[in-house]
Amino acid sequence: MEGRGNGTLISGVPPEFSEAQGGVFPYLQLIWNQRRPLAKAGSIAFAASLLLALLIPVRYQSVTRLMPPDNQGSGLAMLAAMAGHGGLDSMAGDLLGIKNSGALFIGILHSESAEDALIRKFNLQKVYGRPKIEDARKALESQTDISEDRKSGIIFVAVTDHDPRRAAAIAQTYVVELDRLVAQVSTSSARREREFLEQRLQAVKLELDTAAKNFSDFASKNTAIDIPAQGKAMVEAAATLQGQLIAAQAEVSGLQQIYAAQNFRVRSAEARVRELQKKLDEIGGDDTSNTGKDDNSIYPSIRKLPVLGVTYSDLYRQTKIEETVYELLTQQYELAKVQEAKEIPTVKVLDVAQIPTKKTFPPRTMIVILGSILGVCIGLVWIVAKQQWEAVDATDVRKTLAREVVATVHAAVSRSWRNGRAAGPDSNLQEGTGNYLSRESQGR
Repeated sequence: MEGRGNGTLISGVPPEFSEAQGGVFPYLQLIWNQRRPLAKAGSIAFAASLLLALLIPVRYQSVTRLMPPDNQGSGLAMLAAMAGHGGLDSMAGDLLGIKNSGALFIGILHSESAEDALIRKFNLQKVYGRPKIEDARKALESQTDISEDRKSGIIFVAVTDHDPRRAAAIAQTYVVELDRLVAQVSTSSARREREFLEQRLQAVKLELDTAAKNFSDFASKNTAIDIPAQGKAMVEAAATLQGQLIAAQAEVSGLQQIYAAQNFRVRSAEARVRELQKKLDEIGGDDTSNTGKDDNSIYPSIRKLPVLGVTYSDLYRQTKIEETVYELLTQQYELAKVQEAKEIPTVKVLDVAQIPTKKTFPPRTMIVILGSILGVCIGLVWIVAKQQWEAVDATDVRKTLAREVVATVHAAVSRSWRNGRAAGPDSNLQEGTGNYLSRESQGR
């Protein structure tokens, strides 16, 4: 049954009822009459949406949270210098709030140095299918969400990936790279002092090793353990020997007056005198002694001690100077390291990135529901549009123009297919198009 009212034909609705009621009721009647095609369209949309939801790869998100940087002292001054702020006013303004330093941390996380380190470590060019490093960076940025809470200043690093373990590992590596880069590009005075002391320590260590070796070689060659102590001990020993020698000579003189020269006691006393004289000559380094006497002695003679003492003192003094300088530089170096650690803001992790167990994408239930609703809506639009099209008079200018557009499109498609298809299908297509246009020209 067909009805016509105000130029609109609604199939399945009595004309007098349609004209009397008007409004949306005729469309509701139309929808009821076309409920089976709508149900079919909804079923197809449901199946397509379900298939699409199942085909979309699953994604997991791992989040790590960082505490805001310390807002104290030269740490922020270093950060401001890293940011490259211009005037003193703007630098001072940036040092007053946590937001700017937190934004600087975010900027470091977005830097190419941090991203390239992650790309190399996890081979993300292969994972994302991006042979060029620039494309891999863009892919990594699209999978990473780095933001800062304005009130608390807490920094969020969220990484999305198809592999939950890789997502957690990338989020944790972001923190490691942030800590490394902050320490690497530090421009604090403590860092510059520490670097200077580090270089100075290396130079002084070489000088100390050289001085110690020279002193050791000299002491070993000349048996110079401690020249002042050795000199004192040798002088005391020489004095003792000298006293014993005088006593022995007096004893020999007394025995010679009593006994003959071949007497056993006289010869024994004379031998003792010679032995004491020999030892005294060795200690004193007497030139009248045997030539090999000093060479066979373990320790240097008293005559050599003054000469050896000068060189010994120079080497010993140089060694002690180098040792003192090295000790002082070592103390200053350790203090500079402590000060540098205080000035460089450390990355404090509030929540460590955990391996996610729940997927964050795709929302399959929502996709299926929205897809089904969209399919039903498309079916409704198609039914209403079809009824509106059929209600338009065949002689209407708009309908005539539409037919001409359709004919032109079909002709263009037919010409594009002629090179690749046989004449039979083209003829059938043209014949079907001609039949369609002839039916449209005849009207209802």
